[in-house]
Amino acid sequence: MTPSDAEDNRWSDLDRPPLNGASLRRTLLRDGGLWSSLDVVAATGSTNSDLAARADELPEGAVLVAEEQSAGRGRLDRRWSAPARSGLFFSVLLKPSEVPIERWGWLPLLTGVAVATGLSRVAGVDTALKWPNDVLVTVGDQERKAGGILAERAGSASGGGIVIGVGLNVTLREDELPVPTAGSLALAGAKVTDRDPLLRAVLRSLEQWYADWRSASGDPTASRLQETYAAGCATLGRQVRAELPGDRALEGEAVAVDGDGRLILATKEGMQEPVGAGDIVHLRPAG
Repeated sequence: MTPSDAEDNRWSDLDRPPLNGASLRRTLLRDGGLWSSLDVVAATGSTNSDLAARADELPEGAVLVAEEQSAGRGRLDRRWSAPARSGLFFSVLLKPSEVPIERWGWLPLLTGVAVATGLSRVAGVDTALKWPNDVLVTVGDQERKAGGILAERAGSASGGGIVIGVGLNVTLREDELPVPTAGSLALAGAKVTDRDPLLRAVLRSLEQWYADWRSASGDPTASRLQETYAAGCATLGRQVRAELPGDRALEGEAVAVDGDGRLILATKEGMQEPVGAGDIVHLRPAG
């Protein structure tokens, strides 16, 4: 085997076997279910960008998974990268046409709940959600970011929808962390790091939460989404500083997530100020 052959060998890292696309399709694609297609690619720039470019032609429930992304993005086009097959990097296309558009802002929060629920069932690791789009795990005595969620409108008003991307560090080692505040399921002591059952669990959880939310016409109270998100949100009860565009900032205690998915801050002036995910640049601990 030549050096180039070794580099191309999908099994060159035995601790990180490739996903089994055929098996995933057999277990996740079913008549009457949400997921309509599931493709696994070795590498791409961004699964969100790829699905968004085809949002009009693809049916709802298309899933695109990449073993590696070269141009993964977070909120505000922040770069996100990880070694090949070290995590779950995927996007889904949803078209909740019967839900009022003003309630679509709940979809990234719903995805966070679904990810946390699925991981709890299979990986046996406690997770928490940092508003608006981070998945946290505990490594030692530190709270670290193990995943992120990015939702983007895509396609035309008549045929498009919303693409939701998830990036989750699974087997990332300490020496591979992009920043010291990053983490992974393995570093958090997960009992399962096989990505196939993890992805199945997350997608099944997302299907169930989405069905409940959609059947309630996107009502976060009737679908129990608002209360479940609040119960798992590590941001609530903490003093935070919301950095806003134009070098503005707002400090206060995060006291609630309102019916529109906004974070409510109780300021020292006695005001309750809502902050929307689209308005925020950074959310950090106060002080």
